[in-house]
Amino acid sequence: MTQDTQPHEATPKLGTEGVADIPIAHNERALSGLVGQTVFAACVLFTAMHLYALNVSPIETWAFRIIHVAGGLAVGFAITAAMTLDRSPGDLRIGRSEWFALIPSAVAIGYASFCILYAWFLREARGTAPADWVMVHLSWSLVVATAIAMLSSWVWRSSSRSIHWADAVLIVASLIVAAYLLFVLQRWRMSAGTPFAGQTEFLVAAVGVALIMELTRRVAGLALIAITGVFLVYAFAGPYLPGLLEHRGYSAARFFTYLYTDNGILGATTAVSSTYIILFITFAAFLQASRVGDYFVNFAFAAAGRARGGPAKVAVFASGLMGMINGTSAGNVVATGSLTIPLMKKVGYHPRSAGGIEAAASTGGQIVPPIMGAGAFIMAEITGIPYTEIAVAALIPAALYFLSIYLMVDLEARRGGMQGLPRDQLPVFSQMVKQVYLFLPIIILIGTLFMGYSVIRAGTLAMISAAVVSWFTPHWMGPKALLNALSLGARMAIPLIAVCACAGIIVGVIALTGVGARFASMLLGIADTSHLLALFFAMCISILLGMGMPTTAAYAVAASVVAPGLQQIGIPPLVAHFFVFYYAVLSAITPPVALAGYAAAAISGTDPLKTAMTSFKFGLAAFIVPFMFFYSPELLMQGSWGGILRVVITASLGIYLLAAAVQAWFLNGRVNLIQRALLLVAALSMIAGGWMTDLAGLGIGALVFAWQAAALKTKPKTSA
Repeated sequence: MTQDTQPHEATPKLGTEGVADIPIAHNERALSGLVGQTVFAACVLFTAMHLYALNVSPIETWAFRIIHVAGGLAVGFAITAAMTLDRSPGDLRIGRSEWFALIPSAVAIGYASFCILYAWFLREARGTAPADWVMVHLSWSLVVATAIAMLSSWVWRSSSRSIHWADAVLIVASLIVAAYLLFVLQRWRMSAGTPFAGQTEFLVAAVGVALIMELTRRVAGLALIAITGVFLVYAFAGPYLPGLLEHRGYSAARFFTYLYTDNGILGATTAVSSTYIILFITFAAFLQASRVGDYFVNFAFAAAGRARGGPAKVAVFASGLMGMINGTSAGNVVATGSLTIPLMKKVGYHPRSAGGIEAAASTGGQIVPPIMGAGAFIMAEITGIPYTEIAVAALIPAALYFLSIYLMVDLEARRGGMQGLPRDQLPVFSQMVKQVYLFLPIIILIGTLFMGYSVIRAGTLAMISAAVVSWFTPHWMGPKALLNALSLGARMAIPLIAVCACAGIIVGVIALTGVGARFASMLLGIADTSHLLALFFAMCISILLGMGMPTTAAYAVAASVVAPGLQQIGIPPLVAHFFVFYYAVLSAITPPVALAGYAAAAISGTDPLKTAMTSFKFGLAAFIVPFMFFYSPELLMQGSWGGILRVVITASLGIYLLAAAVQAWFLNGRVNLIQRALLLVAALSMIAGGWMTDLAGLGIGALVFAWQAAALKTKPKTSA
């Protein structure tokens, strides 16, 4: 029988093709022609350089990170504009007033380029050091060119099909900063951040900081820039502040050069972005190019699409899986939510609930091992705890989080009498099972990690396997597709590279001023009164620092400010860092600044703040789980197997009772206000983790169960 006569094996009617694709941003260019090919080649070389250095021939650490940041800035300024692009078909002409900015900026950047090339020529070809005037002229011309170009990029709009002249100047400036740092690297190591740093070093470092902040503003918005600005002001205003916030103050030269060391921009955050993040973002790009990412979503629809409230349950699993890989909550909402949110609305979910479910599930992807949206790698870098230990510790909390969302989704479907999608609108499960080998990249990644391979080698093998499995699908990855995947990896990594570098600025300020240590002493004082109060205070600070920020930056900042204080009050490093990591992640669904909730609201067409509140409701369990780390370390695989099993069972029951209290639905019927209050008390008692509280929770839950069962028995008699 031919394929045309087998309708049950036809292509699924759902528009799941390309669901993992990332939509183009409002300020992202669509380059073509020679310019597009040049940027494409630069992206390929940028990613290939990292893969080569990570797997074949390592580059000296500082030099590698300097090149990484400079390459990210150059590609970032090439593909993004300072504001919304003009996408009209006609070309934009340079106005007369614009020439007054272009000419001096071009002359200044040209002269700066001549100075750095001349310096390298003298040293490499003639073996002599350049005269002092060369570097002095370089620094001042670099400042002039960058300042004019940055201001011009905010004033004059650019076309989406070409790189604006101001951005071209910023690209060259990024490369000059890197070339200068590499040229004086040995001296920079000894003088940066000390009173011996001079004016030239200060000017070049200040330009580097400004370029990082400008690209971060373009790719991540103003929230992180505002927080960074507050820390920069604090560095100079410290001598005039009272009490806890006071510090002695620093000269501009010492401060800005200190930021461009391994205590700041070139520190832990850039170490992670230049290794783990670039590797796993490229892995995600390979999954996307080979359409393996689409298969994950299709498989979830085939498995759960017909279940009660099927699209919502699919969103829970598919968004969690994709969110684990791509490292950004809001980005994952936009990518997968464009499919799942309309389907949730179709089967009966309120638009606000559909957006809230998607936002909560996408945010949860950041806490799913083994990748955890790059958070696990930063945690391993900061704490020194082996990566595999962190991944194992994250298993139970992630399972509880997604169990909570799943139960809330199911109870809401029960309450609303919803059904799943018809069979003829879903992928055929038997066909999906035949392609189960497409899960091989994830299996190889997990398997090699627990076989003892390094994270770099495991990620590389998983990436290669993604290309290999594509050869058994219609989306065969040949040389062209491989180059496209490498280019896509660079483009996807740019936002995270910028964010990590900007977070490094904040970390540098914290390290130089010692405000983190002062905060730790304050937490220690609060802990003398109550550990619970200290934890609550730490939770609020972690959420506040993370509001509006991508996960990686939010955790990096919270780990520098809050985690040391938690460790000082006696909390183990693993528990302390998981505590702040969870709340840094959950800031994406915490009103009033909930980026994931706002992104979902844009797709579902609902009020952003109300959608954010709904996402907060669906992710409520995750706000309780970190407190369980402190009272029940077994949740992080710390303890005996018997203790771990007991905590998992009681916490799971508590999660169900919590979902029932939130959704006002228990067993097969609604619950009244008193029953909801009892269910909430029972849930919190069982989640607490002690024997007495577990027994109390079981007793209260059994009471509500008996009450509800009696009500259900009398219901038919009443109606009769």
